[in-house]
Amino acid sequence: MPGRIAVSEQATTAWRTATLTEIRRETPRAATFRLSVPNWAGHLPGQHLMLRLTAQDGYVAQRHYSIASAPDDSGHLELTLGHVPDGEVSGWFHTMAQPGDTVEVRGPLSGFFAWPGDRPALLFGAGSGVVPLMSMVRHHRARALTVPLRMLVSAQSPEELIYAGELGAETTPVFTRSAPAGIPVGRMTSAHVIPLLADQPPCGWEAYVCGSNGFAEHASQLLVQAGQPVERIRIERFG
Repeated sequence: MPGRIAVSEQATTAWRTATLTEIRRETPRAATFRLSVPNWAGHLPGQHLMLRLTAQDGYVAQRHYSIASAPDDSGHLELTLGHVPDGEVSGWFHTMAQPGDTVEVRGPLSGFFAWPGDRPALLFGAGSGVVPLMSMVRHHRARALTVPLRMLVSAQSPEELIYAGELGAETTPVFTRSAPAGIPVGRMTSAHVIPLLADQPPCGWEAYVCGSNGFAEHASQLLVQAGQPVERIRIERFG
């Protein structure tokens, strides 16, 4: 079974200056921020970075953020950030940041949640937990990979579904508060998961779960109940 992917110690400890080049609104509470990072070491889908902001008075704030973009050689990467109430870093990005501003980043970090595209991937995300999973979906498309990939993503409503315009046949959305006509409203259930496990490839799925603590527990329990081996569930949680 594939395990943790080695991460370069030099890459994880070196801070690099990144320049904000573009801001794209995704939902009323989330936006994508494109950064130009000279000498970026590259990343694998599912990895994250550490971002550092330094105020004029010397105050420093650091946060971990998942990388949303697929790996490429452009020297750019993208972060999709929700606007967290009273959040120092997300608040700055959503209310003050402009193209041309600079921040510091280091990474990529974490080899455990990375997906190099070499195994069938079953992705479960909720809210901004879809961000590292979207890097995997974009990588799958950009490389025209034939390895199976499926994604279940939970959002409160269609308006809060991040990347809604990009999601394709590989994705099934689940809406917990409001949904388009004809689509049930409610939490992810075994009815969403069992068909995926019943239709798994011969070598089985590698499952990736990302979201809040509550969602991570709920989704992983559904997977185990449907027959997914515990050792083949990778979890990235926040909150």
